[in-house]
Amino acid sequence: MKAQRRSILKRLMTSFAGIGIASEAVARPLEQSVPEAMGVVTTDDVPLYSSVKKLGNLLFLFGIGAHFEGDVKAHTDHVLNELEKELVKAGSSMEKVLKVSVFLHDPNDYKAMNDVYKGRFGSKPPVRTTVAVRGGVPGDSLVEIDCIAHL
Repeated sequence: MKAQRRSILKRLMTSFAGIGIASEAVARPLEQSVPEAMGVVTTDDVPLYSSVKKLGNLLFLFGIGAHFEGDVKAHTDHVLNELEKELVKAGSSMEKVLKVSVFLHDPNDYKAMNDVYKGRFGSKPPVRTTVAVRGGVPGDSLVEIDCIAHL
C-alpha cells in the first residue's frame, strides 16, 4: 500500500514537472511577482488584493467587473477586453487561459453573457465555472470574470 502511494505521488509530481510547476518551484522562490504595472489594490494604503499573481508558468488574474450603466452584453464585452489587456501585459493571452470563473448578477443573463463570451478564447476554450451571486456582484457590475492562464 505504501509503495503504491509513493508511485502515485511520484507520477503526480512528474506530471506537475511536465507543466512547469514542480521544476519552477525548485528553481525559484514559490511566489513571483509580475511587472509593477499590474499593481496591488489598496484602500487607505492597506493592501486588499493583487491584480495578478504568478507561480511558475501560471498566472492568476483578479476578478474584473464593469462599473458603468449598460446591459450584460456591454458589461461582458468590456470585462473580456480588460481581461485580455491584463493577460497581454503579464505576458500571456486569451488563448493561454486554462480556467475561467464567471460571476453573474442575475442567472437570467446567462444566455446573453454566453453570446458575447463565445469565441473570445480561441478554438480551444478554457474550462469554466459560472455562478449567479446572491445579492449581486460587488460594485453594481452585471458580470465579473477572473481566470488562470499560463505564460
